[in-house]
Amino acid sequence: MKQVSNSVLMIRPVAFRLNEQTIKNNHFQKELKGMLPSAINAKAQQEFDALVEKLKGVGVDVIVVDDTMETDTPDSVFPNNWISFHDNGDVVLYPMFAENRRAERREDILDVLEEKGFAIENVVDFTSAEEEGIFLEGTGSLVLDRVNSIAYCALSPRANEELFIEFCEDFDCAPVIFEAFHKVDGRKELVYHTNVMMSVGERFAVICAEMIEDKQERKMVLDNLRASGKELILINEKQVAHFAGNMLEVSGAHDKRYIVMSSAAFESLSAAQKTQLEKFGALLYTNLQTIESCGGGSARCMMAEIFLPKV
Repeated sequence: MKQVSNSVLMIRPVAFRLNEQTIKNNHFQKELKGMLPSAINAKAQQEFDALVEKLKGVGVDVIVVDDTMETDTPDSVFPNNWISFHDNGDVVLYPMFAENRRAERREDILDVLEEKGFAIENVVDFTSAEEEGIFLEGTGSLVLDRVNSIAYCALSPRANEELFIEFCEDFDCAPVIFEAFHKVDGRKELVYHTNVMMSVGERFAVICAEMIEDKQERKMVLDNLRASGKELILINEKQVAHFAGNMLEVSGAHDKRYIVMSSAAFESLSAAQKTQLEKFGALLYTNLQTIESCGGGSARCMMAEIFLPKV
């Protein structure tokens, strides 16, 4: 069982824009006024390509699949919300809140992975929950400590408690459930995805503990992280707004570790936080401003790690 993968799936956008269906509860999304849709998509493609180039440059195995114009899928650049890959050969498909995001699920992507030599044993499909208005958006809603079999979940309209527990039973994970809030225009809102306020690496965890208002829940989450041997790197809500919680540890050539994030996230970190993180991997960052603004997600959301066995 590994926490860190050398292979990631990334979907290159073809019609990226602000998704009007997700802005209802993703308060990180912002409209880029005065920019034509074609210009927004072109900028998003440039940002995507730059991240892919940086990852490939350090030896990460990046499998890029182009989105298709046949569907209206403005958020396709975030595949980790609809699919996850596991070392027993399982692929999991997840129920999505926004109707236009459901079209991101494509069987041909599994064919691409099999052609690349990955073994898919079984597809676990939770998507029928959509019919009941129940959602669990992949490793956006779930932050997995795969080695220690723990799953963290901040409940929200996109992370249903019962379905999360069902996932944990199926995958033999201990569930850690809490609520996390952030301030939006003077009011409190639930954070839409767990992975914007916490990230779990092999030996560290980045977390905005102050967003977990219930003191018992906060203590439970921090106790679980410490008990599983993670060094804690605490960030604040302002840093979360710059996507400092949305980072991912990957392995490059010779199993060298990299912690991937956006330039905005990197620039929001203090010198002490950067020094702390650099104990666990080199910091790899790139400008994702357009994707972050319109999409309300960042570097971690763009990578679906592949843990499948090789044939």
